Amino acid sequence: MEPAQLDRTPFADLDRMPPDMLAMLVAALEAMSRHPEIRRVRHTAWTALRPEPGQRLLDAGCGAGDVARELATAVAPDGEIVALDYSEATLAAARTRHVSGDITYVPGDVCALDFDDESFDGVWCERVLQHVDDADTAVGELARVTRTGGRVCLLDTDWSSLAFDGVDAALAGRVIGHMHARRTSRQLGMGRTLRRRLLDHGLRDVTATPVTCFFPDPASAAVVLPMVNHDVPEEDWMTPAGMRAEWLDQVATAGERGDFLAVLTIWVAAGTV
Repeated sequence: MEPAQLDRTPFADLDRMPPDMLAMLVAALEAMSRHPEIRRVRHTAWTALRPEPGQRLLDAGCGAGDVARELATAVAPDGEIVALDYSEATLAAARTRHVSGDITYVPGDVCALDFDDESFDGVWCERVLQHVDDADTAVGELARVTRTGGRVCLLDTDWSSLAFDGVDAALAGRVIGHMHARRTSRQLGMGRTLRRRLLDHGLRDVTATPVTCFFPDPASAAVVLPMVNHDVPEEDWMTPAGMRAEWLDQVATAGERGDFLAVLTIWVAAGTV
């Protein structure tokens, strides 16, 4: 996760969290990584980045390191992955999960990268930009450290695309409206701005692909959508106070009937420096 989050989320200030809460949030990151819809998003990004043996790649905002480990396999035997995160706690989790591959885990800020120009053959940056104060500065830094001809691949969410079916429409609207009210417009719509940001920094051959994630039942949705997850505390900003029980009952009933549905678009944008 990255610094200077304008609104508090469950993944903010990880380094200040008690160990049990940190363990829960790292487990949530890992569960998301295993989710078939997130795997589908990452497959789209993998195709856009085009990792090859021998490359030196940066995973900017590596979390628990699951993508870094996969990239390390792709660039083997002579390549290298630098896995960077602002949180020392998540870096520690990534190090404990390291099995093989040439991966260097380093703390850092995507808005002020401590690397020379043209240090990498490519960059992967997943669901990070919605959390930083100045996404354009971050994209400029990612482009700066990528060699001429290298690829920068950005993945981020368009939270304004979130929609539900099978539940009371008015209640769903209030739940979504609460989430919108607690996030800035930048946080809500970061995904759909990625293409423009890459073009603004002079990248060429820019592609942008919207991947609509489909969740056909509450259990599937709860892995990615916190407002459907029973484990998210009532006082947390993602669950409107006083509506939690009614909303979760609606979700559970729709799941039992078999007509629950949630959709969310995550964008993948990539370009050549």
